[in-house]
Amino acid sequence: MENEPIQLLYTDRRVVVCVKPAGALSTDQPGGVPELVRAALGQPEGCVRTVHRLDRVVGGLMVLARSVRAASELGKQVQDGRFQKEYLAVVHGNPPEAGQMDDLLRRDRRERKTYVVSQPDKDTRPASLSYQTIARREGMALVAVRLHTGRTHQIRCQFASRGLPLVGDRKYGLGEDGCGIALWSHSLSFLHPETGEPLSFSCLPPQICPWDGFRRALEELS
Repeated sequence: MENEPIQLLYTDRRVVVCVKPAGALSTDQPGGVPELVRAALGQPEGCVRTVHRLDRVVGGLMVLARSVRAASELGKQVQDGRFQKEYLAVVHGNPPEAGQMDDLLRRDRRERKTYVVSQPDKDTRPASLSYQTIARREGMALVAVRLHTGRTHQIRCQFASRGLPLVGDRKYGLGEDGCGIALWSHSLSFLHPETGEPLSFSCLPPQICPWDGFRRALEELS
């Protein structure tokens, strides 16, 4: 992924909004999003800091900070819920028209996998999301997901635990769909870390499997 250019949707002296390629790391490692952003800006030594993460296999919108102070302010917004994130996903099965999922999650670091559990303990964390079903097709459903917490693999784990695994998810799902994972960071809203101005961005997933099967519904979101 380190040779793949990255699309920048917005830049100023404090923030960058980009479209993360599926397969790129969110963190500042060789081939990671910060390095790709520096290359796109033509500033290989510039300050570009990750303030929220996407799973490596997931693509879509990310915001990065261009100063230590901006990173701190955006991090506070992530923590207190002012930083809003919405995802698109395609799941196997037939979810209700809309709903909310509230669970306790435990992360197994050795397996690198997250589990829904029934009893709280020192290693569990509450997880909450809401969703709306947008379209259905051939045993699959396109859903819009709003995260209320930001746990590792939260969307993938919570939907799979209800018999609604994401299409293309090799860790929590069937993994034999012939598609990449159908999870996309679709929209972001936050306050500019310097001016306080509300900013919102959206970006649709590429027209590849399985998104191409929901072309009309996706076009209506744009």
